[in-house]
Amino acid sequence: MDEQFSCDTQLRLSTLNVTPGLYLVGANMESMFATFHLAQHQGSGPILATTLNPIPPAHDPTLLRRFHKDSNVFSIYNDIQHYIKISQSRLTKSEGNAWIEIYVAFWKAIGEILRAETGHHRDDWAIKVYEAWKEVTNLLIRGFSHAGFGAWLMPCLYTAGKYLRVFAIKADEEKATKVGNGTMKMEEDILADDITVNFEKNEMLEDAARVLNKVFTLCISDRAPIEESRKWGLYHTTNLLFKTYFKLNSISLSKNCLRALQAAKSDMPPMEAFPKSHIVTFRYYVGVIQFLDEEYSRAEENLTAAWHMCHKTAHRNKDLERARDICLRNLLRKVWLLQGGKENTRVKVRILAAGVRCSMYGDGERGEVEDEEVECLVAGLIYKNLLKGYISREHATVVLNRKGEAFPGTGV
Repeated sequence: MDEQFSCDTQLRLSTLNVTPGLYLVGANMESMFATFHLAQHQGSGPILATTLNPIPPAHDPTLLRRFHKDSNVFSIYNDIQHYIKISQSRLTKSEGNAWIEIYVAFWKAIGEILRAETGHHRDDWAIKVYEAWKEVTNLLIRGFSHAGFGAWLMPCLYTAGKYLRVFAIKADEEKATKVGNGTMKMEEDILADDITVNFEKNEMLEDAARVLNKVFTLCISDRAPIEESRKWGLYHTTNLLFKTYFKLNSISLSKNCLRALQAAKSDMPPMEAFPKSHIVTFRYYVGVIQFLDEEYSRAEENLTAAWHMCHKTAHRNKDLERARDICLRNLLRKVWLLQGGKENTRVKVRILAAGVRCSMYGDGERGEVEDEEVECLVAGLIYKNLLKGYISREHATVVLNRKGEAFPGTGV
């Protein structure tokens, strides 16, 4: 494909040390498949996944519109077949046919997205987008299960799964509101909160969860040698399921994933061998699940580990830190309730420290947590408005607020 670029383009790219085909400004179907061939040649899943992204890159916002405009419903199959066949020597017949079907479905999905953006759909635009993207995702799954796709292509499934969830949420919102104003703001929607939605029915998101569960099964059941195994995609896929189940308020289903991972642990690579980004998110959600189960010590262990693994510039570090603080707040609240609750507004620091040690070591006597350390933690909670009161250093006592909530947000 490279020889199809002009001499001027080749010279410009070589000067900038940019590989031809990586979504050039002004690119169309031809250069998109140049990226496909490059990815196949290099065995790069992340590069190939860029050709299946339903959101255009920021530097070229009309890319997908031009890609879709390059064909039509009558010729799309033959057009895709033409571009795929160029690299047929690198693909088996079944692989080539699978990719043809995937890109035809992708082209159709982009068409639904473009129609939604321009208001050509009415009340059902989000549902049509979801159904079209679901077809892309299912065809990718079939490529792995029936056409021999290698594990290096897992990033394509990551991309498909991510947007399957996004489009499912939008489809459920559409069904719930019956508004359908024809305006699609996907970049904003992708950043939406991951916690439960407030609609009575989440039919599309539940359907998406079933599709994502197929991806999870695809990964966990792989028996290929570990260096070629789809098991490398397990934590990323589990994270997608966690986000989906949390949105559905089905935390028990998240625990099913954890049990399956525990059962397969002996056949998996060690956790530290996985990409850090996969593990940070995984340990965060595990910590939240444990927090909801009131396993505060284990929750803090996972949330703290996730926090320390985050890059210092990651904006969501504060969320991890707050989750850790809330775990501590709830633990101290339980100690206070055992000491009499509202009938007793004064609690010795040593009593709170014993509670912290109990949660960590099983009793209140041993362990490395000093009373002074717990005093500092309490001071932090007061500063962050998670505890109302003050510390009497002279008496080594925490004096809690008599009026209103001593532990804001807990009802006491």
